[in-house]
Amino acid sequence: MIQICNNNKTYAQTDDELREIDSEWCSYGDTIHYDEVPFVYRDCEGSFMYDANDVKYLDLQMWFASCNLGYKNKRVRDAVVDQLDTLPQISSRFLYDYKALLSEKIGKANLKRFNEKGRVQFNVGGSQATEDALKLIRNYTHKNRMFAFFGAYHGRTAGAACMTAGYRYREPFGHFSDEAHFVPYPYCFRCPYGQKCDSCDFFCVKQLRREFEDGCSGLYNPKTKSSAYGAFFVEPVQGSGGYIVPPMGYFKELKKVLDDFGVLFVADEVQMGFYRTGKLWSIEHFGVTPDVITFGKSLTNGLNPLAGMWAKEKLINPSVWPAGRTHSTYCNNPIGMRAGYEVMSIFEENEEKFEKEIAEKGKYFLNGLKYLEKKHKTIGTVDGLGLALRIECTKEDGYTPDADLCHKIQQEGYRGTLKYKGERCGIILNNGSHYKNTLTLVPPVTISYEEIDMAIDLIDQLFTRFSA
Repeated sequence: MIQICNNNKTYAQTDDELREIDSEWCSYGDTIHYDEVPFVYRDCEGSFMYDANDVKYLDLQMWFASCNLGYKNKRVRDAVVDQLDTLPQISSRFLYDYKALLSEKIGKANLKRFNEKGRVQFNVGGSQATEDALKLIRNYTHKNRMFAFFGAYHGRTAGAACMTAGYRYREPFGHFSDEAHFVPYPYCFRCPYGQKCDSCDFFCVKQLRREFEDGCSGLYNPKTKSSAYGAFFVEPVQGSGGYIVPPMGYFKELKKVLDDFGVLFVADEVQMGFYRTGKLWSIEHFGVTPDVITFGKSLTNGLNPLAGMWAKEKLINPSVWPAGRTHSTYCNNPIGMRAGYEVMSIFEENEEKFEKEIAEKGKYFLNGLKYLEKKHKTIGTVDGLGLALRIECTKEDGYTPDADLCHKIQQEGYRGTLKYKGERCGIILNNGSHYKNTLTLVPPVTISYEEIDMAIDLIDQLFTRFSA
């Protein structure tokens, strides 16, 4: 059936027909069927998605932070179209211009930021970047055990799932022998040690140091001065764990421990990279230099799967990481490379502007969220760094996690029944955290102040609808 909608566009299938086809022929193994009735969108532009009736939805999820420059960014789109017209396909067995040029851009950006020469290797997604980083660490240290945080998400492939904290990601698939040693993330609002951030003196880091110093702990042999662990995989701002921002001095203290016991530091920037927090990499805020950085998502602004890793020269130079150590058919695909080159060029050319504007917009957005926190008893806390923001949904005591409220607010936003300035609209929110009670806000870094005002108004409406 051809569907003619309010916007006078025609669609070969109605939304219900698409759902029927999906229910019959599509696997339920992806995340679409987290929703009993999948939501259908038909268009996108800037900060908005649109349904078949041209109702607009302010998107504060942005494809899980894959479109930091907004939907249909013209400059990135034009670059991809040009690549389609010149060299759209080439085997990853061969070198071509934008593969080398994008590597150079990322390498020089990190040389400038960390005063470290390094090299870049690409793959097709964040999980695969984690897999490559694991291979790199094993290759260099000859150790297969790693550290990660409770609440961590580093991917769902077999190796990456070992680093992802939730047991639900591994439970259906049997035993994972290389599961990481998980330690508490500095989640100060719900400190697992019952400490107070302003007086704890990094108690959690001291607990890790005690484990290393305990000769019976299995972490370190003081006689051989060798750790059982190769690296610590870190999200500088925890993503799926709920956009938790650690205390500013935390990673410096952690890095001291890792350096003292010979453990490498891997910064997972797949979700927080490319100016999500107001810096190219979120780890820049915390004053430490990682040994490895993994990245993905917004590298291509969502136009083509591409991810990768940067590593210090000592880990990845050709004498220790020779040809063929890792490979993927699409790892150096030209569409992704050209999109990535254009995204990096945009950020490089406007570096000071992005740093200033994202910090200012993030502060403005967070102030709006703090207003909502004071207004609604069911908001326990709000926080953010740049334009990575969070709202914890709680019971009226302001502390007990309320995952049900978080889910209801998210679903209600999808229905497109809100109003802003007299116009029907919706809002797209994501949720995460240790208790599934946190709304994570991921607007494009190009969001306008008017759109931030709209976001605060719509979120206010949602909490009001579900107030007692």
